[in-house]
Amino acid sequence: MTNSISELENDAKCIFLIGTNTTENHPVIGYKIRQNVLKNGAKLIVADPRRIELAELADVYLPFKPGTDVALFNGMMNVIISEGLADREFIETRTEGYEEMAKVVEKYTPEVVAEICGVPAEDIVKAARLYAESEAAAVCYAMGLTQHSTGTDNVKSCCNLALLTGNLGKPGAGVNPLRGQNNVQGACDMGALPVSFPAYQPVTNDEVRAKFEKAWGVKLSGTNGLTLTKTINKAHEGEIKGLIVIGENPMVSDPDLQHVEEALDKLDFLLVQDIFLTETAMKADVVLPGVTFAEKEGTFTNTERRVQRVRKAIDCIGDSRQDWQILCDLSTRLGYPMFYNTPEDIFNEIKSVTPSYAGMSYERLEGRGLQWPCPTADHPGTPILHTQKFNRGLGLFHAIDYVNPAEVPDSEFPIILTTGRALYHYHTGTMTRRCKGLDKHMQENVVQISKELANELNIVDGEMVRITTRRGSIEVKAEISNIRKDVIFTYFHFAEAAANKLTNADVLDPVAAIPEYKVSAARLEKII
Repeated sequence: MTNSISELENDAKCIFLIGTNTTENHPVIGYKIRQNVLKNGAKLIVADPRRIELAELADVYLPFKPGTDVALFNGMMNVIISEGLADREFIETRTEGYEEMAKVVEKYTPEVVAEICGVPAEDIVKAARLYAESEAAAVCYAMGLTQHSTGTDNVKSCCNLALLTGNLGKPGAGVNPLRGQNNVQGACDMGALPVSFPAYQPVTNDEVRAKFEKAWGVKLSGTNGLTLTKTINKAHEGEIKGLIVIGENPMVSDPDLQHVEEALDKLDFLLVQDIFLTETAMKADVVLPGVTFAEKEGTFTNTERRVQRVRKAIDCIGDSRQDWQILCDLSTRLGYPMFYNTPEDIFNEIKSVTPSYAGMSYERLEGRGLQWPCPTADHPGTPILHTQKFNRGLGLFHAIDYVNPAEVPDSEFPIILTTGRALYHYHTGTMTRRCKGLDKHMQENVVQISKELANELNIVDGEMVRITTRRGSIEVKAEISNIRKDVIFTYFHFAEAAANKLTNADVLDPVAAIPEYKVSAARLEKII
């Protein structure tokens, strides 16, 4: 997030939610947004093919077609430019590339975009005006925006909108991705990406690489690594022979699960480190028992870039061991000696190679923690990014045209399938489906369909139906819901009716290599 969570409750005058069912997937943030709307009168724009809870409070609800995000953003920007609502001073002093972007956006009139997105042109106009005319407008998004073959373009378009209206570098504004898991931000900060060392320092940069070679005393590759999806593909092709999986369950979470299973079966060796015997762990040659958050010491970094201390509440259970100790022993046995006395030793190393964490210490993290960048020991942390300038100097507009998703409906598969999360379950259900209280609330998968589609297919609420795509089929109960007629929605938590048997792994975002989880051409059938 460029800004802080508290601003969504206190400072934002307008909040634009797209690709996020916030009250279910980020309940605390969803509550703060709700409070701002109800108590302070903040304006709310919600773009989602389902009429999610916060849509009931929205000043503008846009039930747009999945995969048409770029067109929607371009349509709003077309209105803002044509009606003179752009922040000209911000554009002229803090950005570049405006003319190229504006030229592309010119053709995306509200009427044109209405046809692409399937929402009324007047609502696009209203949303654009609300966002642009607000003193401080924030955009919040989650994986509904990113998990597309055009995910990078979607995010760049989101940034274009904020740049166009000067909604960066000030309280209550910003571009705010809501992270999908509790330490995703921290994992990325620490270099758990195939293209960067800690703090997003590129592995291809010779000076950066020399710094880490000196710190770690080993020669490092200057070649970018592989994303998870590409790793699975390389395993399927026989190029990757061994795989270590830590705290992840690709046998439920990855797209096109038949392809994933075939890939894992072709490996010479699979090691899984986890807290339960997951569907992936069941296929492993060796399983190493790690620990839960309650058994850990260290730090987590949350979605607003806040680094926080974590202290263990209980000792390690059974034969489980601290994850960092397992990794150190594994590294040592593989030929690179690695040893630390405590997690604080690790954090001190992090500080030494990670400029944005350099001013932090366990002592300074007491209480509320610190938001990076925090470059020196007397720096207070950074609640808002880009207040004076952007990392690259000027903010860069991108000229982006809308392109169709990788799959579009046809006569054989006439419906759009999209997937996501439920309030009661987390990721692949490794933990939550073992919790009797949570599982009681939602014991099995369902598919949400509109009343119109149900009537057309003679489907009754609660009866079994079959969803089919080009990858396979699953059978689930139908749930009549408030959703677009041409869209169905199902959850990915349930291995026995796994949504990711259906999703598409063939076409990835060309920059980030993200699979298109959110748009698959599908067929829905009543089971007779």
